[in-house]
Amino acid sequence: MIFDNSTVRRQDRLLDESRALHLLREGEYGVLSLVDSEGNPYGIPVNYVWDGHDHLYLHGAPVGKKLDCIRQHPEASFCVVGHTHLLPDKFTTGYESIVLKCRAQIGLSADERHHALQLLLEKYSPDDITIGLKYAEKSFHRTEIIRLDIKEFSGKQKKVD
Repeated sequence: MIFDNSTVRRQDRLLDESRALHLLREGEYGVLSLVDSEGNPYGIPVNYVWDGHDHLYLHGAPVGKKLDCIRQHPEASFCVVGHTHLLPDKFTTGYESIVLKCRAQIGLSADERHHALQLLLEKYSPDDITIGLKYAEKSFHRTEIIRLDIKEFSGKQKKVD
């Protein structure tokens, strides 16, 4: 996973790597962008978890448009937006965001899928992991896990008062 801000047009608005990694770890959701079988763009907001290394995990149904897109075109973009601050009287918005170039993988082993569900529970339901694991086990057969292999990412921010 390479952090590379060299292609960010506004070099005066770069988000440093440590803040970008914090946003990746703590972000509530991201927008997964794919291409469908007809070449049309498809973007959808999703919960995710970062494994602390080179992968993001998403969960969902075992059928659907996301999976169809991934089968046709596994290259993906993922965007996480952190804090925003709207300043209507100044006609601007303060923000921080990261954009990741990824390759999506499906058809993961049962062990990796269980691991991903554990990570998702730790992030989103830390006080209910035991109950969540029971729920995940009951619904495991109808849950797909998507792994996004992160190739590179960049970060941008606009600080406003």
